[in-house]
Amino acid sequence: MKMYILVKRDVPDKLVPVIAAHASLACFRKFEHNENMQKWINGIFKKVVCAVSEIEFINAQKEEDNIVLTESSLDNQEVCIAFVPREEYHKMFKFFKMWTPKDTL
Repeated sequence: MKMYILVKRDVPDKLVPVIAAHASLACFRKFEHNENMQKWINGIFKKVVCAVSEIEFINAQKEEDNIVLTESSLDNQEVCIAFVPREEYHKMFKFFKMWTPKDTL
């Protein structure tokens, strides 16, 4: 089981680690009594952070059991979606690219 965290590509790199951490916690808090969440939290809790386009972000919101996060330093724009961990995700998730910083040292 793994939790997917999708972050919009245009979010500044310096904010992504904190946003992803908040997303993981927010998702747990919202769905802590969900059966899949309980299996995940009591096992090996894998997370996958992906960078997505605006269209991918909108399409992913149609999937059930998710939470959308906003960022106050970006005028409360929606920046991230976290999904309740599950064994199988919709096929589109296989095509999302893992997040990596644009600017590396």
